[in-house]
Amino acid sequence: VQLQASGGGLVQAGGSLRLSCATSGRPFGNYVMAWFRQAPGKEREFVAAISRVGSTTYFADSVKLRFAISRDNAKNTAYLQMNSLKPEDTAVYYCAATVSWLRSSARDYPYWGQGTLVTVSS
Repeated sequence: VQLQASGGGLVQAGGSLRLSCATSGRPFGNYVMAWFRQAPGKEREFVAAISRVGSTTYFADSVKLRFAISRDNAKNTAYLQMNSLKPEDTAVYYCAATVSWLRSSARDYPYWGQGTLVTVSS
């Protein structure tokens, strides 16, 4: 499966952004979808994941109650709605896909998009 992330940009603290991850190549409903992020000088970290049919979600503590993950299986696309953004949310955000639930380690995701930069100014 191929993944294409988009929607990043520059936003002020307290603002919102919605990232999209468009997929192609394999049936989208076969995959658990997730978002990771990597800030400069830091390791890639798990942000959120959503099950194959979207009935279950899981979030890192740092984004819980601020971010929402969703998917539209008819459009082969996953989303990350980011609200109440903070400067510490600044990072390159990556979407990823795997067949297993629940995985929060990057090494468990064989498929990755190219990343989209989110910059939150204070």
